[in-house]
Amino acid sequence: MAANLTIKNVPDEVVRALRMRAAYNQRTLQEELLFILKEVAKEQPEVSLDSLLARAERRKIALDEAASRVRAAQEAEKEKAAQQFESLFGKSPDTDPNSPIST
Repeated sequence: MAANLTIKNVPDEVVRALRMRAAYNQRTLQEELLFILKEVAKEQPEVSLDSLLARAERRKIALDEAASRVRAAQEAEKEKAAQQFESLFGKSPDTDPNSPIST
């Protein structure tokens, strides 16, 4: 079943480029757009549950790496704060049992 598509707010320079491309390929603008869409659709990999899960796993790895970097930065900040505390007060807050600051 065929469908009609409408694209709104296409910049003038894009329309001009598409018209020039259509003329170069001896097609109407409609034919050129349909050709471009068909080519892009052919290049699209098939969507399956396995491909979606594999893609999600790749993203999870990237998120895990980002989370590790955030945790490392937080630990570095915590260490830096502990060193500043120690340089100001001469002792680490976690070694003073009377210290109100606990880690």
